[in-house]
Amino acid sequence: MKTIIYKNTKISFTDHGKGTAVVLLHGFLENKTMWDAFVPELAKKHRVITVDLLGHGETECLGYVHAMEDQADMLYALLLHLKIRKVVLVGHSMGGYVALAFAELYPDYMKGLFLLNSTSRADSDERKLNRDRAIAAVKQNYTAFVRMSIANLFAEDNRERLAATIEKVKEQALKTPLQGIVAALEGMKIRKDREVILHFAPYPMQLVLGKKDGVLLYDDNIDQTEGTKVELTTFPDGHMSHIENEAALMKVMLVFLKKV
Repeated sequence: MKTIIYKNTKISFTDHGKGTAVVLLHGFLENKTMWDAFVPELAKKHRVITVDLLGHGETECLGYVHAMEDQADMLYALLLHLKIRKVVLVGHSMGGYVALAFAELYPDYMKGLFLLNSTSRADSDERKLNRDRAIAAVKQNYTAFVRMSIANLFAEDNRERLAATIEKVKEQALKTPLQGIVAALEGMKIRKDREVILHFAPYPMQLVLGKKDGVLLYDDNIDQTEGTKVELTTFPDGHMSHIENEAALMKVMLVFLKKV
């Protein structure tokens, strides 16, 4: 684990391998350890960086709202520190929102975009209301909120099969401070629609969706790739493709990285 100080805030990251820089961005209630199964293989031919986003893992909170642009600016500072000029961004869920914000703010740094169980679209009015409900729920009962939130990320028919793994994911999620959770929910609620990037960005792009994703409903997101050059991969399970479909996802990522 390595750290830098960004705006008086400690940022935690790892840096492995050599070659094209690939930054792996975790989702809400996750941290950089979610990529532990992927880093050794990816780092054989690439420089792989994992980073704890603001208010998650071992990275401190920067404020009471962590907008996706705040996360992107932090990532830019990290790339400057590492002297990286071109990067492939892989983002799971909220990490995908951060990747899209970075792609908008720092287009010259982009070499590829891989959205995993994520969307380029802004929250609907209904989802914004759900964010507010989530903020109220986590303030009322932090542990119950976190444990239930994680369980709901997995397809229902996987919850028993993956029970031990899900428990480990919950343990990692419970390391996320209350302020980090609220700041992320507030930030996701106000994020911009960035679907235009999927239509006009000049670099390779990939979208991975889960057929039984209870968070980002498949039917609501499948049409994002229409009329674009974005490669679409569909898995049969839930929101946690890196766990529910680990081996298949690794293959998809390796094929994608050959294109960049």
